[in-house]
Amino acid sequence: MKKIEHIGIAVKDIDESEALFEALFDVAPYKRELVESQNVLTSFFRVGNNKIELLQSTTKDGVIKKFIDKKGPGFHHIAFAVTDIRAEMARLQKQGFQLLNENPVDGADNKIVCFLHPKSSNGMLVELVQEKA
Repeated sequence: MKKIEHIGIAVKDIDESEALFEALFDVAPYKRELVESQNVLTSFFRVGNNKIELLQSTTKDGVIKKFIDKKGPGFHHIAFAVTDIRAEMARLQKQGFQLLNENPVDGADNKIVCFLHPKSSNGMLVELVQEKA
């Protein structure tokens, strides 16, 4: 793993949350993107060398909606940039981590992604991200 790529925050209303985080960070989001494969609308902020991703569910039964119903809005996941996502997935699986998807899937911000199940990572949802070629 190269670095923390971004921190994901689950939100109920992306418009309200963008306004809140824009005031907090004193910077506008640089990108908003619909990720249909994940049923989420995302918004990205760059704060120094760090990125924050806001995630709003686009469906009534999406994972972000279920997360918010169970835990409320707030911290959702931490994402790590990797050079070779398939090799990293294989390495982590051999170490006993449970993958939520067997193959990388399209993610936001021109990335392919894979998630680790929180049960295998101390209760924290971990996302692996690699730039698309």
